[in-house]
This record gives sequence, C-alpha cells and structure tokens, in this order.
Amino acid sequence: MQRSLVIAVSALLLGAVTLWLIPAQAQQPTPPPSWKQGQPPSLADSSLAPIPQPPAPTPASEIPVNKIKLPPGFKAELWASGISNARTMTWGDKGTLFVGSRVAGNVYAVVDKGGSREVKTIAKGLNLPNGLAFRNGTLYIAEISRISKMEGIEDKLDSPPELLTVYDTLPKDLPHGWKYLAFGPDGKLYFNIGAPCNICMPPDTHANISRVNPDGTGFEYFAHGVRNSVGFDWHPVTRELYFATHGRDWLGDDSPSDRLDVAPKKGLHFGYPFCHQGDTLDPEFGKGRSCNDYVKPLLKTGPHVAGNGVMFYTGSMFPPEYKNRAFLAQRGSWNRAEKVGYRVMMVTLDGSGKVAKYEPFAQGWLQGQEIWGRPVYTQMMKDGSLLVSDDYAGAIYRVSYSR
Repeated sequence: MQRSLVIAVSALLLGAVTLWLIPAQAQQPTPPPSWKQGQPPSLADSSLAPIPQPPAPTPASEIPVNKIKLPPGFKAELWASGISNARTMTWGDKGTLFVGSRVAGNVYAVVDKGGSREVKTIAKGLNLPNGLAFRNGTLYIAEISRISKMEGIEDKLDSPPELLTVYDTLPKDLPHGWKYLAFGPDGKLYFNIGAPCNICMPPDTHANISRVNPDGTGFEYFAHGVRNSVGFDWHPVTRELYFATHGRDWLGDDSPSDRLDVAPKKGLHFGYPFCHQGDTLDPEFGKGRSCNDYVKPLLKTGPHVAGNGVMFYTGSMFPPEYKNRAFLAQRGSWNRAEKVGYRVMMVTLDGSGKVAKYEPFAQGWLQGQEIWGRPVYTQMMKDGSLLVSDDYAGAIYRVSYSR
C-alpha cells in the first residue's frame, strides 16, 4: 500500500515538473484573432482575412491619382501625402486640418502653404485615436477608452499642449473600440461604442452611439443595437442623425449588407445582434425574435463594403443638385471572396427623407481585385471642394468641380 502511494505521488510530481518545463505557449494554445470570432467550422480554412496596413505611406510619386474616376466636370488631385494611416479629418478655426489615425496611433496637423501642405505630428503613441472634433480653439481626441482635448492647439503646433482628460471611463475592448467623434446640433460630443466582437450578446455598455457634454458630464446612450458605426453626420435641414453601420462577418459573401441609418430621436434600437440588414435574423441570437421589433435601415449599402464616413454636402462649388446629398466613404471589404467597396458613394434623399438615388461618386481605388488605396472619410473645404482621406496610401485627395 505504502509503495503504491509513493509511486502515485512520484507520478504527480513528475507530471507537475513536466508541465512546468513545457513553455506556457505550448500549454495553452494561442486564441484565434478577434476577427475570426463567429467563423463557422465550415469556413475554418478560409483564406479571407483583414487587409494589413502597409508599413509606411505610399510615396507621392507612386500614388496613381489619375485612376480615381469621377462624374463629368470633377477633378481629383493629391492634396497631402506621407500621413501614416490618415483617417478622420476636422478643421481648426484658423484653417489647420487635423487628421486622426487608427493603427498608427498619431494625430496630425496639416498646414496649407498654398502650393504645398506641411504635415506635423502633434501626438504620438495614442490608443487608436480615430476620432477628432474641434470647437472654440480646442481639439478633442477620442481613443479606445477616453476622450481628451488639446486647448489652443492651433497656436502651439510646434510645441503641442498636454492632453487634458474629458472622459476616461469608456470600455477598453479593442475590437470595434475605435471611435468616431463629432459635435451634434445640441452642442454635445457624439461617439460610438462598438460591439466587442464580430457577433455576440454585447453588454448594455456596447453596440451604441453615445453622447457627453464637452466638459465630460451628462453621459448618455443615444442609439442602441448599433454593431459598429465609425461615421455619422446630421442632416442640414432636419438636424437628424444619419450614420453608417458595419454588418457582421462570416454569413457569406452577400450577407448581411452594411447599412445607412437615421435616428430622429434618442432611444431607438437598430437590431444588433438579433437582426441584420433589417430583415435577416441572426442564426444564433435571432431565435425567437422578429426583425419588425427593430428600426429598419434607411438604405442597404452593400455586403461588407465597410462604410465609414458620412457627410452631407453644404458647399456651393458643386452643381446645385449636390446640395444636401450625403457622401458615404466605403473603405472596402475583406470578408468577401470578390472585393467590393473602395469608393465614395452618394445618397440623394427625396422630400420625405427616403432614398431617391444611391450612386457612385468616386471610385478606382480598386483595380480588378487589387487595391492601391482605401477611402475612409470626406471633409468639405471652405471653397466647397471635397477632401477624401485614404488610410492605406496615407494620403488626402482634393476633389473639385469646374463648369
């Protein structure tokens, strides 16, 4: 009996020592990347994967701006380059264009020198600082879990002021954690809190559009059931919030569609994770649900097109019919065998607010199945021309019109 006990104890000790000697990585398999979450077993060997960001911006001489196709009378030119992962854009009061990034972790200031633009990096090492907004001399920056501000930044571009915290109790989840940031007509700062997954039952703190006062007080949820919106704007006439929404992945090449939505009031639910594209119940989370219980999309913008920027045109350079049209910048697909998106679309609304037209405005970043750029956001210039940021090439294009 005693001999058996000694043998058993020795075996346990040997096993413990063996486990201790095995590297931790071998003991516990590396979890799959977050973008694989929700992938069915039948697609386990799929070669589809997010397109990696290039290690550096494309040199200006190698950016084929002439491949951007526009309606007659419009012209595209390279306005600024060398801006790693250029994404959201917002204007300062004194004419500085501030540009956010995501994976680069930088915030830039672009100063127009007339014939050329000078790019200054005013913040580095931030946590996916996608969202930017500007008001009364102050630049607001949204990272994953905090909103901060730089006061008087336009007078201090060469020696930027410290970041002051506005709000820092946002969720820390990286998946869909990057923010879009904008001031609404009510003077509040609006931003998204994406679902922390491809498809899951998110906590109440996620899958929404929220708002807060500029001093960080008064946090509240504005819209619910929004998987991931990284672009929105308010209609110039109705002042209603319009936003793009990314649909879930791994339901096939053609499903579900991404969306353009409108939220005329606070408290509406747009379906995630129960219903996709307004008419398709999720195979897991949609059981026992009805799509009729949630707000339908104003427009199905296409499967996996990755709609980011939403901007209503209020300038005077473009023809009169462009007034109050919405420009939708679509960064382009990865979860689709045949790529789609990589373009700027435009939406014309009729008098009742319904979609009268949905048509291309700028395309050509996708050549066959090869890409050279990814349009992400648009921003209007004072003269009515349109800037388009490209996070893949690290560039900003200017689109103008002449009769």
